[in-house]
Amino acid sequence: MSEESIRNYLASVESRLAADACAPRWEDWSGVPVLVGRRADFRMLWAATNLHLFTVAAAVPEVTVPVIDAFTTQVLAYARKNKGGLPIGMQTGVAAFPVLVSDRIDPAAMAWAEEKQRNQFACFARPVVVDSAQGYAGMYRGKPTVGRIYASHLIEKGARYFHPQG
Repeated sequence: MSEESIRNYLASVESRLAADACAPRWEDWSGVPVLVGRRADFRMLWAATNLHLFTVAAAVPEVTVPVIDAFTTQVLAYARKNKGGLPIGMQTGVAAFPVLVSDRIDPAAMAWAEEKQRNQFACFARPVVVDSAQGYAGMYRGKPTVGRIYASHLIEKGARYFHPQG
């Protein structure tokens, strides 16, 4: 698919984030335009915690395991730094969707994204690899032991934000 279809996919994610009160905006990350959206949700069911959900999406020439792994680490660091409020772990957590979109996907990178949720203390990432040529978004859709309390919320948000166009 073309660069235009990649731009259209990112625009559709931007509109889905806006519709879900994530206040999307574009930032420059070292010369790369990155779409950032964020929202916070509180649930008594989550042991009375506030979950800050960050979605950070970018187009890249190719997605490989090292590329999505590094981007996931960068997005988690950004989310920790920018969440505000109480310190992480004190009735507050952070979840992130690091999203890379390309028409060149290493199958190992897709498998890596779908394999598991990536966890740090009170901080969770569900990397998303979007194959624009196939119209497929790969991400972990399970319920892990660590962070299980948030799993249904993250599965629902992932389905809402990253389903294929059309």
